[in-house]
Amino acid sequence: MQTFYHGSHKLFDKFDLSHALEGDGKVKFGFGVYVTSKYESAIHYSASNKAATEHYVYTLELPDKTEENYITFKQKVNPSILAKTEERLGHPVPPKYIEDGKNFRKYLAKELTGCIDIEGEKAASKFLVSIGVIFICWPYSWKNPALGDNMAVLDESVISIVKVDKVNPEKK
Repeated sequence: MQTFYHGSHKLFDKFDLSHALEGDGKVKFGFGVYVTSKYESAIHYSASNKAATEHYVYTLELPDKTEENYITFKQKVNPSILAKTEERLGHPVPPKYIEDGKNFRKYLAKELTGCIDIEGEKAASKFLVSIGVIFICWPYSWKNPALGDNMAVLDESVISIVKVDKVNPEKK
């Protein structure tokens, strides 16, 4: 298991992707639960709703990453994931979409729904989960990837909440 954090202005006891857009309303990195390896970053995200008066950081346990359960921005898609995708789609994925996990995800959205909007993102996430991909990953810092990871967890059922801290984002 790996430990990650999620910041929110809402208190809850389990994750539910039907609430996925209630944070900042964006799907910049894929449709899923956004988590970070940096506690301080989760505090920052807990304050995304400026009208909120309470803020929480969720400490989470997630399954370990394996070669076959995640895609990463700016990295080539794992050959096993690509093979499962092509088998399911019934045709090859054009090479330009397999060099970067972000482009791969967007290709799936367009292929499955005809457009890259919220419905396309949902369809791409559902498709990825169906072939065993449960994470989309990107570095916490693009300039220094060694600082940690951020992820979109595509299947909320794999998330275990370990504890919840009430936090004050204004306190350093």
